[in-house]
Amino acid sequence: MATDTLKKEPGAQGGATAGLRRLLLDNGALTALIVLVIAMSALSGDFLTTDNLLNVGVQAAVTAILAFGVTFVIVSAGIDLSVGSVAALSATVLAWSATSHGVPVVLAVLLAVATGVAAGLVNGFLIAYGKLPPFIATLAMLSVGRGLSLVVSGGSPIPFPASVSHLGDTLGGWLPVPVLVMVVLGLVAALILGRTYIGRSMYAIGGNEEAARLSGLRVKKQKLAIYALSGLFAAAAGIVLASRLSSAQPQAADGYELDAIAAVVIGGASLAGGTGKASGTLIGALILAVLRNGLNLLSVSAFWQQVVIGVVIALAVLLDTARRKAGASTPAAGAGTPGDRRKQATTYVLAAVVTVAVVGATSFLHGGSDASKNPKVGLSLSTLNNPFFVQIRSGAQAEAKKRGVDLTVTDAQNDASQQANQLQNFTSSSYGAIIVNPVDSDAAAPSVRAADKADIPVVAVDRGVNKAKTRTLVASDNVAGGELAAKTVAEKLGGTGRIVILQGQAGTSAARERAEGFAKGLEAYPGIKVLAEQPADFDRTKGLDVMSNLLQAHPDVQGVIAANDEMALGAIKALGSKAGKSVAVVGFDGTPDGLKAVQDGTLYASVAQQPSQLGRIAVDNALRAVDGKKVDATVKVPVKVVTKKNVAGFTG
Repeated sequence: MATDTLKKEPGAQGGATAGLRRLLLDNGALTALIVLVIAMSALSGDFLTTDNLLNVGVQAAVTAILAFGVTFVIVSAGIDLSVGSVAALSATVLAWSATSHGVPVVLAVLLAVATGVAAGLVNGFLIAYGKLPPFIATLAMLSVGRGLSLVVSGGSPIPFPASVSHLGDTLGGWLPVPVLVMVVLGLVAALILGRTYIGRSMYAIGGNEEAARLSGLRVKKQKLAIYALSGLFAAAAGIVLASRLSSAQPQAADGYELDAIAAVVIGGASLAGGTGKASGTLIGALILAVLRNGLNLLSVSAFWQQVVIGVVIALAVLLDTARRKAGASTPAAGAGTPGDRRKQATTYVLAAVVTVAVVGATSFLHGGSDASKNPKVGLSLSTLNNPFFVQIRSGAQAEAKKRGVDLTVTDAQNDASQQANQLQNFTSSSYGAIIVNPVDSDAAAPSVRAADKADIPVVAVDRGVNKAKTRTLVASDNVAGGELAAKTVAEKLGGTGRIVILQGQAGTSAARERAEGFAKGLEAYPGIKVLAEQPADFDRTKGLDVMSNLLQAHPDVQGVIAANDEMALGAIKALGSKAGKSVAVVGFDGTPDGLKAVQDGTLYASVAQQPSQLGRIAVDNALRAVDGKKVDATVKVPVKVVTKKNVAGFTG
């Protein structure tokens, strides 16, 4: 009796504190979202606009739809690493069947959905009946799905049917369809989790699989259904993503499985299984979208963005650990008494009221700010993990500094969807001009059309944009450069010899155009035999690995053409002492490391594009367009073959 009294007294004294602590623990993701929205509203005057908030919803949509499917798996104590690849494969199947083979669009959509479900069933079968760990089974499907997507598409984007592309449009000119699809599928996920037999089975399996089996639950069949649902939602996400980009990209949604898992965990689900809600997953996806959107608006480097998101994920897992230790829980969807559900609804309403009130107050911080005299210019590069594009950035920054222009540079990390998000952010923030180096020429078109509609001039650099109006294209001719590379290696070998070609990343326009140039150039030299053509993804390490493998089959190779200097440098490493002596290697881009290798004699030549000049001229033309001056439709920066004879005089 005395013990009970001692336990109750501290609880009575600290009841309010304990209640607040419990509220924050049980609604950690919602609290984090509110804090983020308030912080971004205070830091950026461009964040709290209708257009930008709709952008956040669109940018969260694909991740959220994928994450709803992953929620089913994680609640049942599993994992699904294949959803990104399955999304890309499903979209590719839809576009391939509808446009290349004349299948009616309705049947093509059903075929795409069936593809996602089939992939999920294979995962479920390998896990439930093959006894493979979920990590291994879905990792294998990640590779298989991506490979099949590349096989079906031939490595090139496929235009999406116009009737399905409307999924990427807006209703009434303002409500984005992806947001509507996200909300509908979120409600479906919540219904499945909270109101169906299979939903209750997920929580039972995740809580204690053996106890679930002993209680009569057919665990193996339930796992088949769970992974099939994950595949179904992945297919839906792939269709929505391809609709936004107006094309099915074989490399689309690469790495999105990690974002989906992160959204589920941030939303309060436990990787140990047994807990999780669709509403929490939606909040997790919104947190990721708000972070990326806000950091873009604040001109934070894409590299630091990855660091921030990693920290957020770690904090989410720590919060989950603290919640479980404190006895708090994320209940099963639809579980609890009506009173509990009313409390939860009240919490969400109060959160919305507090957010609106605080955000409204912070908006006064930006209400009286004067517009800058100089226009803001946004530059979206396909990647900054390549010296060529780093040089474009350097040239653009030097010109912007000289002209007193505020230049914001973003890195799309070779993800067409991420680039679409960045271009949308520039448009909604009313930038004076936008410069885009497209990840893919077709996928960038919808975002460029939106900028043109907002009367923001767009300049394309290095690669053009198809089916959209740009004020100018500042570029070298990739096809002509490819022909020069082929001619250079052929003449070095005296018109006869055996060569291999290292291709760029499948699905990118630069890889296609340079490969086309190589083929055209070699037509004039029938004595040159191409032993092999393999992609090495514009990456030095992959260039090393691919060249090492090719040397096992073709030790007598006499020449190498690489679609960029990074792959050429990897090939040189694989060739060792042969490079520059018995094997002539020709690269592409004229990067600093490539030019040093030319000077050293290990790289015979590089087709140099003068990337810093591309960046400088792009900024100059963007400012001319802002001022209403005449801009040429195309500005060609000549390519130049740099060898040991002329490398000393080449400045880039």
